[in-house]
Amino acid sequence: MPQYTTEQIRNVVLLSHSGAGKTSLSEAMLYSAGAITRLGKVDQGNTTSDFDPDEVKRKISIYLSLVPCEWQGLKLNIIDAPGYADFIGEIKAAMRVADGAVFVVCATSGVEVGTELTWSYVDEREGQGFPRLVFINKIERENADFFKVLGELHTHFGKKCLPVALPIGEQDKFQGVVDLVAMKAYVQGKESDIPESLKAQAEEYREKLVEAVAETDDSLISKYLDGEGLTEEEVRNGLRASTINGSIVPVLVGSAHENAGTSLMMDAICGYLPSPKDLGPIAAANTRSKQEEQLEADPAGPLAALVFRTSADPYVGKLTYFRVYSGTLHSDSVAWNANRDTQERIGQIYMMRGKNQEPIADVIAGDIGVVAKLSATVTGDTLCSKERPLTVAAIQFPHPCMSVAVRPKTKADMDKLGSSLTRIAEEDPSLRVSRDPDTLETILSGLGETQLEVAVEKMQRKFGVEVIIETPKVPYRETITVATRAEYKHKKQTGGHGQYGHVLLKLEPLPRGTGFEFADAVVGGVVPKNYIPAVEKGVMEAIHEGALARYPVSDVRVTLYDGSYHAVDSSDMSFKIAGAYAMRKGFAEGSPVLLEPIVKMKITVPDSYTGDIMGDLNGKRAKVLGMNPQHGWNVIEAYAPLAEVQRYAIDLRAMTQGRGIFETEYSHYEEVPAHVAQRIIAAREKEKADKA
Repeated sequence: MPQYTTEQIRNVVLLSHSGAGKTSLSEAMLYSAGAITRLGKVDQGNTTSDFDPDEVKRKISIYLSLVPCEWQGLKLNIIDAPGYADFIGEIKAAMRVADGAVFVVCATSGVEVGTELTWSYVDEREGQGFPRLVFINKIERENADFFKVLGELHTHFGKKCLPVALPIGEQDKFQGVVDLVAMKAYVQGKESDIPESLKAQAEEYREKLVEAVAETDDSLISKYLDGEGLTEEEVRNGLRASTINGSIVPVLVGSAHENAGTSLMMDAICGYLPSPKDLGPIAAANTRSKQEEQLEADPAGPLAALVFRTSADPYVGKLTYFRVYSGTLHSDSVAWNANRDTQERIGQIYMMRGKNQEPIADVIAGDIGVVAKLSATVTGDTLCSKERPLTVAAIQFPHPCMSVAVRPKTKADMDKLGSSLTRIAEEDPSLRVSRDPDTLETILSGLGETQLEVAVEKMQRKFGVEVIIETPKVPYRETITVATRAEYKHKKQTGGHGQYGHVLLKLEPLPRGTGFEFADAVVGGVVPKNYIPAVEKGVMEAIHEGALARYPVSDVRVTLYDGSYHAVDSSDMSFKIAGAYAMRKGFAEGSPVLLEPIVKMKITVPDSYTGDIMGDLNGKRAKVLGMNPQHGWNVIEAYAPLAEVQRYAIDLRAMTQGRGIFETEYSHYEEVPAHVAQRIIAAREKEKADKA
């Protein structure tokens, strides 16, 4: 591929609901551009962008994929993003480095949940705008209806969605498309006259298009109101300016499966979507001066390249995907990682097309490349020069909302578990790995069931580690509700030295979240100072298991206030045993109760689902704190027991048809209601009995 200037580059992400045909469209674009010689099919698992074994097996896009091609003298960096909600992290990463989007909408299904969600993500993008096109796909399918889908686009996203193409026939009568800008028809890829039956409709929609374009420019509106027609060039220039500023969203139509309308859509990408220079400078932070700088997309400027994806290639090793926002990154050079304060050796740089790597000499501002075997760099880092250390804003990945406990299947798997989990999380920053200090389980957290299943399958395929996944144990705790006192005398006489330790403890409940406290209130040396640490050690061992269900003890203060000793028989071990037994005895007499972790939830759902969500939350023992309506959506805040919402990601998706999203964070511990506590205690006893 020849060298292109920054102005000749288009970075475009394909977005849609899962199954609308993004991958098929990217395949048709590559074929039209001559980058591939045959059209792959998703069902056959041979497309350029869905090459990962997990994608081939599931027939869905799981990872973002780069599929660059050349068209009209420009380089199109097409990024095929997943459509499935579990892989929002990949979608966010793809959006972060794109300058425009093509929304693929199915002509039979219309505007679906994934379309709404990704459109809202685009609207949330700060700073630079995010110009977009819409491609209504699968127009050849049974029940396809272009004008019905156009109406749905208007309902959901406004009248700014304007057709720049019309289909010639639909379903099995689909023959081609009409270009409303040039007023030409394309049938089976060949230019022809607009069919007589479509002329009136084409003229009507072109008039709407011209009027909308004219309204965005003072000189054009004057000409239009004076009754002068706009030239094709004026329409194209006005449409480009309007698309870039977001006042118009051009709508195209076709069939990726039959490669119809693809060329016109690629023309629209070249003609209407911006180059990296068109959107103006981006902000960067200078880590040395602590000042913000504005970076132009200039190959001669200071280097700033954002890493937006990391993957483990079985042959090359770690692959680092980056976009250069300023400057030029050369093969066989060095770069400074401003986030890690370390130097990276840059080896051969590649242009990726799916899984295929093409060596290139350098990557200029606005372009995207891949380099292998960086040692310290991870997703979100910025590569720059050491003399001018710059960081650009990292990708904002969504918070995990579903967790599973992961345990190795065999001893051999145990040895490799930690490193494989670390590498999996490095590849996908929306995954988190943690260790629960209470249950001692290894926890893998993500955005949904499918993402977690894919991660587990990848661990086995890439790193040879087999694991068993389970719902995480709830880290219950126990505490007392009344103050109590306990005495224990450990006395044992054997041949020679005996054992003697005598302690009196006072136990008091503490406010929630305080933890555990041990205090020494001994006076008069009834328990010598050198034995007090042993008493504390015994107490600390005893709090690992409470009296109800053998969960850890919390929110209790234990005070050693009296006791006695024997000049010969007392020892550290004797007082440790006495402390442990006194603690257990006092705890059992302090009216103990179970405590459960409570999480704070923020649930965002369309208005129409609010009643269902509220009813479900009530059934989960949640306490709703309030609701905040926002543009047809409701943001519900609530406290809920962790035990009730561990699989809430699945429940919410089912209740809202995938439209609802939520976040949780640990808040505090609360007492478990008595009837629920009985079930937990019974289950715990059964678990202990089964292990015995």
